[in-house]
Amino acid sequence: MLSPYGMEIVESCLTCKLRADCIFCDLPATALQTLENIKYVAAYPEGAVLFVEGQMPRGIFVLCKGTVKLSINSPGGRTMIVELAEPGEVLGLSATISGKPYEVTAETLDPCQVNFVKRDDFLRFLKDDVHACFKVAEQLSEKYHNACNEVRSLGLSHSAHQKLASLLLEWSSKKGEAAKPEPRLRLRLTHDEIANMIGTSRETVTRLLAEMKKRQIVESRGSTLVIRNTAALRKMANHN
Repeated sequence: MLSPYGMEIVESCLTCKLRADCIFCDLPATALQTLENIKYVAAYPEGAVLFVEGQMPRGIFVLCKGTVKLSINSPGGRTMIVELAEPGEVLGLSATISGKPYEVTAETLDPCQVNFVKRDDFLRFLKDDVHACFKVAEQLSEKYHNACNEVRSLGLSHSAHQKLASLLLEWSSKKGEAAKPEPRLRLRLTHDEIANMIGTSRETVTRLLAEMKKRQIVESRGSTLVIRNTAALRKMANHN
């Protein structure tokens, strides 16, 4: 079925092609059928806000299609993008389980299909199904592992060169492009937003990308960034 945004909607989790690749979606048939019975399928346009930082959790949002920007805000009003969520990820999971407010704001970057499960229904689901409980624990552990890696690669980097190189490598890995000879990244963020993610200025990001292009480490093809020399990019990320 097509949504108003020209996107094919996957009605059933049981027939979804993402199941083989996504931790939370890859549940036994009985658990998946239970999830099927308590979920709500929705399509959102670009720029829609799924939930807001500080809002009490209503439930989880399983991203089926599209990309969602996760950000946090400082008391002074500064916004920092912490992650770009891809299909298969479960948003609002830790807040829904803990009952504490959502830690981030989730906003769609393009038309998205999202499956929503109410908090009470989801907690009952976990209580009754050990497989689902294990998968949720697995995803939370993976999130913690990824957060530690981000702190290590971005927070402990000594230069903007390192931080930008680490971010590009992280994106290529997340997109399943890392093993390819020339990974391709569709840049969804502006230079200003990328600068925001790595704690530098827009001018610095623009200059660093220009330097990488001059050294033939990366190449721009429209909105796609091609990593032409992954070894050089890794060396830049690991250089102290």
